Amino acid sequence: MKMSNVVPSALSAAKYTYGAATIWVAPSPLIKSAHFLERIGLATIGGSCGMYVAAALMRLEHELFGSVWFILLLMLYGAFSFYIGIDLPRHRAQGLPEERSHTDAAEIFSAAGTFIAAIAAFLSVSMIVVDQVVSHGSIVVIAGCWAIGSLVQISAGTIARNSVAEAGRE
Repeated sequence: MKMSNVVPSALSAAKYTYGAATIWVAPSPLIKSAHFLERIGLATIGGSCGMYVAAALMRLEHELFGSVWFILLLMLYGAFSFYIGIDLPRHRAQGLPEERSHTDAAEIFSAAGTFIAAIAAFLSVSMIVVDQVVSHGSIVVIAGCWAIGSLVQISAGTIARNSVAEAGRE
């Protein structure tokens, strides 16, 4: 066999292997349980990020930011955003990558929102641990970035779930 024939045949084998590997299979109860635990873990991480941002906002010494309800609200918002926005539902096999004509907006939004929220939470934790003296404006910007990142995550989850629901109707 000539070497010039080996490369195209290997590429065509990879092409059909990819298609066979992406066939959708119904998950078992064990996989569903593991998936549920994973989502609870993601929600816990999001809630802790909200708590760290709330702790950073408490440095502003404003009575609204020091209330238990405000801290709980930020924790619930963070938990909801990480629960909805990181673990996106997967589409059934859509064909080969060359056949896809658009980028998946939900994946991009999820990645961007997770990155922004995680960096803001990291900065909040570093302010607390290192006991940095930061201007009030910087704290508000960090909290705003976290809120926007979490909102982008929620948007990603909504987009992904709507597109899966529309695909199910077709």
